[in-house]
Amino acid sequence: RLGVPDGPGAPLDELVGAYPNYNEEEEECRYYRRKRLGVLKNVLAASAGGMLTYGVYLGLLQMQLILHYDETYREVKYGNMGLPDIDSKMLMGINVTPIAALLYTPVLIRFFGTKWMMFLAVGIYALFVSTNYWERYYTLVPSAVALGMAIVPLWASMGNYITRMAQKYYEYSHYKERDEQGPQQRPPRGSHAPYLLVFQTIFYSFFHLSFACAQLPMIYFLNHYLYDLNHTLYNVQSCGTDSQGILLGFNKTVLRTLPRSGNLIVVESVLMAVAFLAMLLVLGLCGAAYRPTEEIDLRSVGWGNIFQLPFKHVRDFRLRHLVPFFIYSGFEVLFACTGLGLGYGVCSVGLERLAYLLVAYSLGASASSVLGLLGLWLPRQVPLVGGAGVHLLLTLGLFFWAPAPRVLRHIWILYVAAVLWGVGSALNKTGLSTLLGILYEDKERQDFIFTIYHWWQAVAIFVVYLGSSLPMKAKLAVLLLTLVAATTSYLWMEQKLRRGAVPRQPRIPRPQHKVRGYRYLEEENSDESDAEGVHGG
Repeated sequence: RLGVPDGPGAPLDELVGAYPNYNEEEEECRYYRRKRLGVLKNVLAASAGGMLTYGVYLGLLQMQLILHYDETYREVKYGNMGLPDIDSKMLMGINVTPIAALLYTPVLIRFFGTKWMMFLAVGIYALFVSTNYWERYYTLVPSAVALGMAIVPLWASMGNYITRMAQKYYEYSHYKERDEQGPQQRPPRGSHAPYLLVFQTIFYSFFHLSFACAQLPMIYFLNHYLYDLNHTLYNVQSCGTDSQGILLGFNKTVLRTLPRSGNLIVVESVLMAVAFLAMLLVLGLCGAAYRPTEEIDLRSVGWGNIFQLPFKHVRDFRLRHLVPFFIYSGFEVLFACTGLGLGYGVCSVGLERLAYLLVAYSLGASASSVLGLLGLWLPRQVPLVGGAGVHLLLTLGLFFWAPAPRVLRHIWILYVAAVLWGVGSALNKTGLSTLLGILYEDKERQDFIFTIYHWWQAVAIFVVYLGSSLPMKAKLAVLLLTLVAATTSYLWMEQKLRRGAVPRQPRIPRPQHKVRGYRYLEEENSDESDAEGVHGG
């Protein structure tokens, strides 16, 4: 017989009472530890998803443009279909469409939510990959336009997501303080900054690896079909600072033999599988950035206000001072790929070594993202200004260097320049994203701020696209002037903040809780409808 008391006199506590060995404080500690591990899982999943997405996109675009550049490949496979015209319109769709992103990105992020906006944008990248199975005008150009529309929403929602994860990690690490202060009390300003710095370092360590991932199709597939530099660079007369446009005099045939269609389909299928894996990572492993009630509040400020608020943030002098840095951030990534990679690298040591130069840039940037952690001990200006200083010295050096075509003697200089440019890129990206998350820690305005940041980056990339035919000296001069203006403007902003200047931020309207489809419990009218209230009265 079990020793369970029975009968009317049995004490109720012995039947339904608390577990005798239950320790409330220990269980609470375990609960919040699980929450913190969940946040780390979200950061790693978002970082890996972004790396795979961008790596697949860059790798496919690079392979596609090299194949379509070859005259023999175009004539044999596509005849008179006009592939160069299709490629130019595709690049136009990718580079021009983001200019309109400021009009719709905040509305899309608030409508779908941060996580679902990330998932939708990664899906559009996967759509772009899938259209390369059947390369026609009506597949490539519309998918490129859709991709251009998704660029700013993807990276704005990613930046917002990482910042929110840092704030949530702080809440779960200091839950006892929150219980003492009350759930409505906001944490001290800047309290989440150390976690934000670590999470942005993790994110950009993964992100910069995407440039190395993008070179895998080149290294393991396309490089076996390429002519060597003596053929492709036969008519190239000048490189580096003396060059004009992009690879003037480069041979029109770069493929020794044409790759079989079956092999191309295998490569594209692998890229499609990786894009699909990135979608699954974001869908299955990334948790929500906001609680459901917070999502409702963010939408309930009114769609007209959501549309206007990015423009109203121009009043804030901090954003105005950071705009040159936003523009430079777009310039320097494109220069690493096109200026340094093509104008100095391919032009002098051949197309077959482009992949290895970009891998050097990628690994240098990924490893150097850890230097962003210096902000935990040094003033926040140090990483950002340090990255700008590295780029300034490199740009001045490149301004006076014109490597000779078809000469491999100086290839080590190219690798050193690529790694050092990656160091500057890592400090730039990590420093800017961390700075924005610290200056604008109100969850009601973070998506607007990251939208403005990535929109200016897209504008800079559009300007580079328009000026691709300029001489290298002009490109370097623009890069140098933008860098000096960005650093000066940023240090001036920090000086203003030290003097106590108060930024003018637009007011975020209070959420209008009486929105059709949502019902809040309030004391005065409970959850009754208007009609019930009238009849009851």
